[in-house]
Amino acid sequence: MTVNQFDPKQTTTLNAPAKAIDALSIPPQQSTTADGPARIGFISLGCPKNLVDSERILTQLRTEGYDIVNTYEGADLVIVNTCGFIDSAVQESLDTIGEALKENGKVLVTGCLGAKDNEIREIHPKVLGITGPHAYEVVLEQVHAHLPKPQHDPMTSLIPDHGVKLTPRHYAYLKISEGCNHKCTFCIIPSMRGQLDSRPIGSILDEAKRLKEAGVQELLVISQDTGAYGVDVKHKTGFWNGMPVKTAMLELCEKLAEFGIWVRLHYVYPYPSVEKLMPLMAEGKILPYLDIPFQHASPRVLKAMKRPGNAERTLEQIQAWREQCPDLVIRSTFIVGFPGETEEDFQLLLDWLVEARLDRVGCFKYSPVEGATANALADHVPEAVKEERYQRFMQVQAQISREKLAERVGQEMLVLVDEIGEDGAIGRSYADAPEIDGRVIIGGEYDLNPGDKVWVSIEFADDHDLFGTLAEE
Repeated sequence: MTVNQFDPKQTTTLNAPAKAIDALSIPPQQSTTADGPARIGFISLGCPKNLVDSERILTQLRTEGYDIVNTYEGADLVIVNTCGFIDSAVQESLDTIGEALKENGKVLVTGCLGAKDNEIREIHPKVLGITGPHAYEVVLEQVHAHLPKPQHDPMTSLIPDHGVKLTPRHYAYLKISEGCNHKCTFCIIPSMRGQLDSRPIGSILDEAKRLKEAGVQELLVISQDTGAYGVDVKHKTGFWNGMPVKTAMLELCEKLAEFGIWVRLHYVYPYPSVEKLMPLMAEGKILPYLDIPFQHASPRVLKAMKRPGNAERTLEQIQAWREQCPDLVIRSTFIVGFPGETEEDFQLLLDWLVEARLDRVGCFKYSPVEGATANALADHVPEAVKEERYQRFMQVQAQISREKLAERVGQEMLVLVDEIGEDGAIGRSYADAPEIDGRVIIGGEYDLNPGDKVWVSIEFADDHDLFGTLAEE
């Protein structure tokens, strides 16, 4: 199977790598059907939300006794969990489906691109079945139709309580809702994943508990709109451990904080309610880290995008958050070259970026997405202008990043170790989310293990990463 290698200096999860089973440590099953081993290959594309869907499907497959293998030729069937958010992701998904068909011949397709059944079948008519995102039960039904359930002894092939994970043992994604209620003109997520659908708070906390007991040191809370958690159910009261808990972001974070492990929030809109989280961050109960997709700063462009929030008001919010929690780290993503964006609009964005001084920033050049209403907007920006603005944007942010990282030199930071490399241990501080932010390289340390937390004296910084040595006790 093809596995794209991830560049840790990439700045957005939307460019996350394909994850195939050869990257996992899943022990083989000995289950067989009447025709031989029941073997399934699996490829997961796209963002962490898709990754969680893959984990759920794999967990159920393993529970039923299917063996998960890491080669096309060794599989009786291959499942491709696709991404369909932007054109490049669609093309990658279609190419991966084609590769699986060529190398194996028996392919099921699921995920976001699966919502466009006709588009897939037009190019790949030989796929065995297609389902949309988070269609776990239907995917299993399709597997059963083409590869009957194995005869197996569940007592000899037990699945951990936390299920199959596609992340390292020490961190995990915790998805709290599906879908989104926003109508952003550049996005088709609601048409793929539907409206906001919040998980019961008791179910989320049960999963978090299982993950902690399995050795997870960091929970990455994700959804399409994390700050809106519970809005669809009017923040009704749920229950956990026999106690009432409100289905709302603040109450969820308060409970997650009780587990005593890192809790990191992703995809949070700049709602006024975010301010209520600052005390938890300032007190170290959850990580002082916010992933907020601001997208732009020009009022004209934000209106054309149908994005919530006002850029000037957002700057005031950021200042207020930092006053309450001085250690707060903010990462965000932006789009340049949106239809109708003028040089004046772009300069407003650059000026805003300089004033906001965000810690981590990613940028996309606008790309039309089939089905997005922004396609019908007037005055599309030429590709050459998009590229020029992208380069200018990244130059401005690179300078901000260098200055922000230089401020870390001389500090001692708690670091979660991810791996051991050629130069020593490689980990992350509270300021760094896995795969999308920077790293902390602990020179000469080879005796640490993934999942260890150690204090590090920061001695040097470059444009992306920090370098240091173990702090003296």
